[in-house]
Amino acid sequence: MDQNQLKQAVAQAAVDYTLKRIEDDSIVGIGTGSTANCFIDLIAKHRHRFQGTVASSEASAERLRSHGIPVFELNAVAEVHIYIDGADEANPQLELIKGGGAALTREKIVTAVANEFVCIADESKWVDYLGTFPLPVEVIPMARSHVARELVKLGGDPVWRENVVTDNGNLILDVHHLYPMGSACELEEKINQITGVVTNGLFAIKPADILFLATQQGIVTHTAISQG
Repeated sequence: MDQNQLKQAVAQAAVDYTLKRIEDDSIVGIGTGSTANCFIDLIAKHRHRFQGTVASSEASAERLRSHGIPVFELNAVAEVHIYIDGADEANPQLELIKGGGAALTREKIVTAVANEFVCIADESKWVDYLGTFPLPVEVIPMARSHVARELVKLGGDPVWRENVVTDNGNLILDVHHLYPMGSACELEEKINQITGVVTNGLFAIKPADILFLATQQGIVTHTAISQG
């Protein structure tokens, strides 16, 4: 299977799992990116099975609405029952790097609210150690240079992702040369403590609860429990 077929397969696995976990009044959190888009397209025919969704980006919200799926503001819902999203990298501890689509802050907010975070990815995203994929950091525009200097002190090589503005009106610095990453939780905390940082794309303090990984041999399921 090519990468697109792998994404379709893992998205279908997530749809099957989601339908077992939700009820008529459930709110489903939807992430951002190509794999999340596959999930949106596949869950659309089951839109009568849940109340609606919360989206982590304007792009995902628009795609959901195009399928006739209700999209609610997060502040308007009492609970997000399950959150489905992709990743740019995932390790055996289910720690992730996310933010290739510049939606990391809203993704992290929905993750924090959701009862369960299900990550879906193809085998190219599976790594032993995080950091080959440049780590996205969302920053307040006036703090871009300051944050970049502080990231250099942490051993990174930050590059401004020019011509990209997040849905929150901020900028993205992509931090290179962090591989092999040591403690992802520690680095996540250190970066978030830099004045001017909104958040960074490490999902380590709160990793995924379950990961569906599409491989040439089929869907492999990784859970936090199975990682010990």
